[in-house]
Amino acid sequence: MLVELRETVEDDLPILFRNQADPGASAMAAFPSRDWEAFVAHQAKIGANPDMLKQTVVVDGEVAGDIGSWPDEADRNVGYWIGRDFWGRGVATAALRAFLELETTRPLTAHVAVHNLGSRRVLEKCGFVVVREQHADDVDELVTSLLD
Repeated sequence: MLVELRETVEDDLPILFRNQADPGASAMAAFPSRDWEAFVAHQAKIGANPDMLKQTVVVDGEVAGDIGSWPDEADRNVGYWIGRDFWGRGVATAALRAFLELETTRPLTAHVAVHNLGSRRVLEKCGFVVVREQHADDVDELVTSLLD
């Protein structure tokens, strides 16, 4: 299995939209899905942000998801969304490891819902450690950090 990162192109959007519209994935991430118009508007906004680093995750030539980093107050955050068809295959871990070679800012912060055991494990494998637990936007989440 070959996991690669590349710049996001317009043809990726329908697949990325489908990934985030999956009710099970949305529940796992504890993040609400957007409708098509809101999704496209958000993609345009982040695409125009020079402080945003975003990549599409490709597995054996097939779009699997996306990953990105952005500034948020004093932190630089990282987040990813992998389509359900690719869960449990090491795709998120491989994508995050590759992304960490592009995004060299440290510390780097990731938020993960407490109940999202798969994503928690991905972050741990990539060296993120829990720095605190918090309740934000009706979600119990862990705030993790990669220091070096």
